[in-house]
Amino acid sequence: MSVHLVTGAGSGIGAASARRLLDRGDELWLLARDAGRARQFAVEFPGAHTLVGDLAAPARLSWALEQQALPDRLDSLLHIAGTVDLGPVGDLTPKVWDHTLAVNLVGPAELTRLLLPQLRVARGTVVFVNSGAGLQASPEWSAYAASKHGLKALADSLRAEERSAGVRVTTVYPGRTATPMQERVHRQEGKPYDPERWIDPESVATVVLTALDIPRDANIADLAIRPGT
Repeated sequence: MSVHLVTGAGSGIGAASARRLLDRGDELWLLARDAGRARQFAVEFPGAHTLVGDLAAPARLSWALEQQALPDRLDSLLHIAGTVDLGPVGDLTPKVWDHTLAVNLVGPAELTRLLLPQLRVARGTVVFVNSGAGLQASPEWSAYAASKHGLKALADSLRAEERSAGVRVTTVYPGRTATPMQERVHRQEGKPYDPERWIDPESVATVVLTALDIPRDANIADLAIRPGT
């Protein structure tokens, strides 16, 4: 039985990936931002373990995890949580920048640091669900794109550093995906939202699980996914 820790399991790609792993009998650990969210996960994902830690407060993650029992080994760490606030550079405040960078970049970096011992024991896989914005920035996407460009750099460095320990690192770059976050983006853009136009979260979850299940003689380093129509 493989052991996985997933962030962002509350909806979208994270929820789809978590359900698939749980349904196939793997051991699942879910990071919840607070105790209320952890109780919600316990209902939605029967049999899964929960850990409470807020990616928006990276400096407190070490303390938070020290108060809880952690898995002895991790076959994968799936970074799927994220946040987005659009706006021109001239309007974005430090509060928006700080929150975006914390949740999308610094929090994942710190969580990875804290769990590397368990990943090394299992020769596990770290998957960063990035974004098309991690490859190309568009107007009014500066904070989000900057955090995702940084996440790409984090993954590339981690891959090179941990290769000798047998830890694999994959970055997935989905295009627009039919998730609650995408619906929020459309509201910010002032556009009508039609989920049928975008990638199904289950399709991205299939790619995530493929990165986990590929034989040990190979590693998917980077993979971009775009809507099929």
